[in-house]
Amino acid sequence: MSDDFMLDTDDLERRMKGAIASLRTEFASLRTGRGSASMLEPVMVDAYGQMTPINQVGTVNVPEPRMVTINVWDKGLVGKVEKAIRESGLGINPQLNGTIIMLPIPELNEERRRELSKVAGGYAENARVSIRNVRRDGMDQIKKAKGDGMSEDDQKFWEGAVQDMTNDFIGQIDTQLETKQAEIMQV
Repeated sequence: MSDDFMLDTDDLERRMKGAIASLRTEFASLRTGRGSASMLEPVMVDAYGQMTPINQVGTVNVPEPRMVTINVWDKGLVGKVEKAIRESGLGINPQLNGTIIMLPIPELNEERRRELSKVAGGYAENARVSIRNVRRDGMDQIKKAKGDGMSEDDQKFWEGAVQDMTNDFIGQIDTQLETKQAEIMQV
């Protein structure tokens, strides 16, 4: 039985990559004093009776670094899009110009930069927890196989492989966090 055990490292790696992808999405939603279309990704609009991502009700553009525009396709949704942005917690005051909503990005003050840096740290910690949960699942599979007759050498090998993978992904999270915090603190 011990020779038949094969840990599905591809599944563990896929799940860890999913945690990294989720972290990137969360980081993209953090404002850094510059406009980006990705900062509107978490904003949902009540359109046609269901919650819809903002990029499915209009075209999001960044014509200049401190301005984001949304060209809403349906005139009847302009008010709902504006309301969704106001209630999103982004700290942006939308300005209407027909079916185009302009979002001037205000300069971030030092206090707000520190807050955003802490939020980024929280996102990174959540991603680390996800990676550790995947690691624990892998270690549990190894322990079960050990109980089914896996040799101690094989157990050490697989535990080392899972730990190396975990360390690699945690390192990626730390690097991305440092980059994001530097971006946030940049004046």
